[in-house]
Amino acid sequence: MSSSPEPPTLKKDSPKEKDFPNPGLRGNKPVMVFGLVTLSLCVAYIGYLHATQENKKDLYEAIDSEGRSYMRRKTSKWD
Repeated sequence: MSSSPEPPTLKKDSPKEKDFPNPGLRGNKPVMVFGLVTLSLCVAYIGYLHATQENKKDLYEAIDSEGRSYMRRKTSKWD
């Protein structure tokens, strides 16, 4: 049987910034800012749609005695 080759010795040096070809997350800051702005705008748009839908719930189309239709706010019988 043949003898197995010896494993290569590993360096115990700490990795330095110049050894890496790309900076990792530090290089993606523009992408992260773009994603954060986009996500914030999406949440704001959903909030806007929710707020406008809440306002539309209180209105309904009413018809007066002359046959004209108009938008009227819902009122409680207790008012």
